Amino acid sequence: MPERHTVPEELAGARADAGLAALLGLSRSAAAQILSSGHVLMDGRPLGKSDRLSVGAELDIDAPEQRDPLEVVVEHVDGLEILLDDEDFVVVDKPVGVAAHPSPGWVGPTVVGGLAADGFRISTSGAPERAGIVHRLDVGTSGAMVVAKTEHAYTVLKRAFKERTVEKVYHAVVQGLPDPLEGTIDAPIGRHPGYDWRFAVVEDGRDSVTHYEVLEAFGRASLVEVHLETGRTHQIRVHFSALHHPCAGDLTYGADPRLAADLGLTRQWLHAHRLGFAHPRTGEWVEVTSPYPADLQFAIDALRGN
Repeated sequence: MPERHTVPEELAGARADAGLAALLGLSRSAAAQILSSGHVLMDGRPLGKSDRLSVGAELDIDAPEQRDPLEVVVEHVDGLEILLDDEDFVVVDKPVGVAAHPSPGWVGPTVVGGLAADGFRISTSGAPERAGIVHRLDVGTSGAMVVAKTEHAYTVLKRAFKERTVEKVYHAVVQGLPDPLEGTIDAPIGRHPGYDWRFAVVEDGRDSVTHYEVLEAFGRASLVEVHLETGRTHQIRVHFSALHHPCAGDLTYGADPRLAADLGLTRQWLHAHRLGFAHPRTGEWVEVTSPYPADLQFAIDALRGN
């Protein structure tokens, strides 16, 4: 049922988004979203976020119920494949556009929700929305990712990632040709001073080390293999951007939009290609490889002239 409120005298003439925020105890942006969705009537007529409130007017508010941003939504995730199913863990092939777990501001599919929908029992260690998650891949990065099934596996794998005994191998297509063809990028990474959602090489950033080797040179771009020593957010993207060789398609970090269009890329060419770690129970080395998804393979074929 819609809520009904009468506009009090102190809100007479106020903008609708500001007034609704005050009435309902919401942020102004949340109030504006409700108004923009057409869920508020003033004296029977739709109210826009920049309209002015009239004292004594009746507001009928039919706001949708707000979902907890950390709630795990159990739903099948298209393209979420299983690379290795072990009694202690599962290695998934995470598609682009899927987050590892729920978080504020993310309303799309998650690995946690997809595994739950497919009947996997995941470790309950950690925060409920991150159950079993021992490491993450960015939403815009595809590839191999391991999730713990048991509490013991969670503890052991979490420690392995922290102590850097896990082998994380990425493939990336970067613009131009890095010089030297094989090397190490050792540069601290922190929040970009001018953009909250970006990262950058900054003097007071966190220690960040990336090892790379050029596998194939195409002229306009190169296929590189990357071994991560550390695992900072956007590390590969930031480091290669700092070298003036951004990942192809990575417009956030300075990639050429013309090259991205030529290669059919709508995201950065970056893929978690191989993951190796000691089995959390037996100690035997486990190694899993993820093939390139269709969009990244298309770009490689275009660069090779196929």
